[in-house]
Amino acid sequence: MAAACPLAALASEGGPSTTLDLTRHWAGFVALAVFFGAYGLVIAEESLHLRKSKPVIVAAGIIWMLVAIVYAQHGDTHTAEIAVRHNLLEFAELFLFLLAAMTYINAMDERGVFDLLRVKLVTQGYSLRTIFWITGALAFSISPVADNLTTALLMATVVIAVGGSNKKFVTVACINIVIAANAGGAFSPFGDITTLMVWQKGLVDFSEFFQLFVPAVVNWLVPATIMSLAIGNSSPDPVKEQAVLQHGAWVIVGLFLGTIVMAVCAHNFLHLPPVMGMMTGLGVLKFYGYYLKRRKNFTHRPAGENLGDTALGMENGVPGGQAVSSTAVQYNIFKSLERAEWDTLMFFYGVILCVGGLGTMGYLSLGSHLMYGQLGPTTANILVGLLSAVVDNIPVMFAVLSMQPEMDHGQWLLVTMTAGVGGSLLSVGSAAGVAVMGQARGVYTFFSHLKWTWAIALGYVASIRTHFLINAKAFT
Repeated sequence: MAAACPLAALASEGGPSTTLDLTRHWAGFVALAVFFGAYGLVIAEESLHLRKSKPVIVAAGIIWMLVAIVYAQHGDTHTAEIAVRHNLLEFAELFLFLLAAMTYINAMDERGVFDLLRVKLVTQGYSLRTIFWITGALAFSISPVADNLTTALLMATVVIAVGGSNKKFVTVACINIVIAANAGGAFSPFGDITTLMVWQKGLVDFSEFFQLFVPAVVNWLVPATIMSLAIGNSSPDPVKEQAVLQHGAWVIVGLFLGTIVMAVCAHNFLHLPPVMGMMTGLGVLKFYGYYLKRRKNFTHRPAGENLGDTALGMENGVPGGQAVSSTAVQYNIFKSLERAEWDTLMFFYGVILCVGGLGTMGYLSLGSHLMYGQLGPTTANILVGLLSAVVDNIPVMFAVLSMQPEMDHGQWLLVTMTAGVGGSLLSVGSAAGVAVMGQARGVYTFFSHLKWTWAIALGYVASIRTHFLINAKAFT
């Protein structure tokens, strides 16, 4: 993927050979104010109930208008257009990749795969401490494939169902799940948005991510071991529940695994963007969805809404967009597409365009000099993880990738890990933490997580030390 618009990238596209340094220009100051103002609204999402995508999308438009105006005043009407196209390419690859992955996850959810896993756990009569370790281990194991956000929500549902009124257990178990999901996502290209960006950028090969497996395990086990001491051996109240696995569930799981293989092969052997494999797999899922619809496999859900002449309406086979009056609706692959995290996807658009605009103004070069030039890569990469706990790790990692500082392979692995696990230090530092706060509202809170930040910090330090020990050959 292209950089955020460095001089070399522009020149390679036939663009101008010089760019303007706007870091001391009025437009640059206004752009910074707009970005930080928008991100302040993002951080306050939980209290304002304002979707995080809204302020960053508006901020992106304002920043790029400022870039275009300043360049036009200097007689250059092409640089802004070339630069924004580079950033749109960044977003398009990420957007389509995530859309395919989210659709598969939603299809598996609709077929009852995750319900089956949840019911199996809550009906086995395990002790609370056993549930603590099982849910943490599953969060660590599932997140490399199903992403940390989806995994955290699934496991949080289990501990809430098992814990019931035991708020102490639910709180500690939720913290454990967030840490495990973030740590598990750090050693896989599919586990976190930041690792996906690093992989698509070509800085770390698919197999090389697994060098972070042991440091990621350490990152989870250190705080988990400490927190487990706060949980007794008591057993929860028995829960009786059944889950229905719909026809084709395991086929969709197999198709998803095959899609991941296609994405890896497209990147490693055909030298194509991974998104080509993912979108091909999405097409296969659509064909299988057609088969499920044709065999009239019904799923029970509330009465359908009037879909009009949209693709959703046509896929349902409803002439003229008539509402479906029955409570049984045919399988609809477009419902899985509709349930994608659209706010998150649009948030990525705003973040990538905002950071790209600031990079065009020269702020990323300035930041690269201050962090990596003066502090050194090790200190800078550790600070990236700490910064990810306060600011979402996506803009932080995108900024680092846009700077492209000169670092050896070990340092790129280090920043990949710290950006992924650093968000565990605070509940608002990762998408998994924010989502679980919403699910366990009033129980798992910012301050309840903060009480265990010291233990999480020990795991953060231990994982960094472990990386330097076992991956010493990666450092030059």
